[in-house]
Amino acid sequence: MKKIECIIKPFKLEDVKSALSDLGISGMTVSEVRGFGRQKGHTELYRGAEYQIDFIPKVKIELVIASEQVAPVVDAVQRAAATGRIGDGKIFVLDVEESIRIRTGETGVDSL
Repeated sequence: MKKIECIIKPFKLEDVKSALSDLGISGMTVSEVRGFGRQKGHTELYRGAEYQIDFIPKVKIELVIASEQVAPVVDAVQRAAATGRIGDGKIFVLDVEESIRIRTGETGVDSL
């Protein structure tokens, strides 16, 4: 099993959710997060004064999937989240040792 963590632009969430749904992915966790990478934030004008915004609003998507689903899921997220501009985000793939469904006690891929 693998855990996929995606950091994307907030307005791309529905596109990514739709792309994952088309692949049969039925569950995910979504968090509103803030951060920056190479884009280093931006400046905003408020009441005539400039302010440096260091942390940009982003969305973090987390999902655990069977190992054989990694390539299509990563491809779908990459296509759906891309704008071609700096700050599109990142995708991380991590190993998951075990998964347990609390309600039924199912383990492994059956618990997903």
